[in-house]
Amino acid sequence: MDISDWITRHAAQIPEYPALRFAGNEITYAAFAALVERQAGALAACGVARGGCVAYLGYNSPEMLGLLFACARLGAMFMPLNWRLAGPEHRQMLLDCPPRVIFVEPPFVAQIEAMHSEPGDAYLVAFDAPPKHWLAYPDWLKLSGATVARDPQVDLQTPLLICYTSGSTGKPKGVLLTQAALQANAQSSLAMHDMTQQDRILTTLPLFHVGGLNILTTPALYAGCTVDLHPKFDPDETFAALAEERISLTVLVPAQLDMMMSHPRWQSADLTSLRMITTGSSIVSEKMIRAVHARGVPMVQVYGSTETCPIATYIRREDAERKLGSAGRAAPGCEVRIDDGAGHDMPMGGSGEILVRGANVMIGYWNAPDVTAAALRDGWFHSGDMGHWDDDGYLFVDGRKKDMIISGGENIYPAEIENLLIESADIAEVSVVGRPDQRWGEIVVAFVVPKPQRELTPAQVLAQLEGRIARFKHPKQVVLVTELPKTALGKVRKEELRQMAQQQPSAGQA
Repeated sequence: MDISDWITRHAAQIPEYPALRFAGNEITYAAFAALVERQAGALAACGVARGGCVAYLGYNSPEMLGLLFACARLGAMFMPLNWRLAGPEHRQMLLDCPPRVIFVEPPFVAQIEAMHSEPGDAYLVAFDAPPKHWLAYPDWLKLSGATVARDPQVDLQTPLLICYTSGSTGKPKGVLLTQAALQANAQSSLAMHDMTQQDRILTTLPLFHVGGLNILTTPALYAGCTVDLHPKFDPDETFAALAEERISLTVLVPAQLDMMMSHPRWQSADLTSLRMITTGSSIVSEKMIRAVHARGVPMVQVYGSTETCPIATYIRREDAERKLGSAGRAAPGCEVRIDDGAGHDMPMGGSGEILVRGANVMIGYWNAPDVTAAALRDGWFHSGDMGHWDDDGYLFVDGRKKDMIISGGENIYPAEIENLLIESADIAEVSVVGRPDQRWGEIVVAFVVPKPQRELTPAQVLAQLEGRIARFKHPKQVVLVTELPKTALGKVRKEELRQMAQQQPSAGQA
């Protein structure tokens, strides 16, 4: 068995039911199964087999999703590349795990072409106007011959997905997830969302990230739902889809929600079909959660990472308001611990590192045994995130372990300060980091983006914290900036901010 059987099963049971809606067209489960079959045949004709690799550089598309399931059929690994990265970053990944076939959408052909022969003997496939030595996608698809025989050694334990982390603090790491991990994750999503075939899913997050691929999209195809797939996020198109397609479930990360809330359509948008909005990828402010709830839509959080596929914990709809800001409880079949750093569980309320174990967890980092051994110990994935349980056993994420600031011997979590400052009507964004200090070890530095047309001073920023948190947690320096450096999913690049903090003159200290 492999996870392409999800699609084959639905094609037999509900052949005319729409699997995907894309660019105004519907693709039934029968048609999607036929696409997967043809893609698997063409990949096999190119020499792709168990243990091989297939890369994709482009926006969300049915072809991209089809290739994931075609790779599952063959026992190959699918490598979705982050289209927001630069050529040298892609080059690093392609040389680390050389693919047999690379699929490239038009905006990125020149970038791959510039690498010349570096990807080795890979077949290069373009979706439009390919260079001379490339194949056009329709011509590549014609390589497919007879139905590909199943490899008896391909099963759910076969590696399927290799997703590279951003590498903001060093060399990118290829997270390796098995077919079993995607299936376990899909089952957790169904339990979290009470998902049925009648649900209509909207996917606007990039599928190169496990959040876009696996929180709702692959679980929806496991359940036999219809996925409304957008090439990339656009606020106007998202508002339109929510109303016109009667979407019941969608994932929107904080960066997307912020753009939607700033949009003139936010207050009047038709959200009546939504059962809930799922969010994650970074700590979500209570202010944002309340704003979504005020529109009558529960917002539920997922906690996890690329290494956990990503669903490790989640909050259910009925607990969304009662446990505001919580990441919930462990997903089915998943164990979660809060570790004190010495291998012991922290008591309720005590902050420690979040550890995760389960079928959804990666089997390791590609070609990096030492890094794998450091992250996976006795089956437990050491997340590097800090969190605590409340008295009812619900998880609250405190922040990244490496982001924790130790000033004068006191532990300070940036998220606590950020969540208070973002409540200001004058502040659009804020990120807090530590800066080395001879006297205190570290001092707290806050980078603040004022809202448009708002004048703000460091003193006014600090006034937002008076009487609300301990004085030792107050930033010693406030830096006003026009924007924060971010990843493709809108996560702030803290390492870049730390470097910026060290370059700031001490005159700005409060």
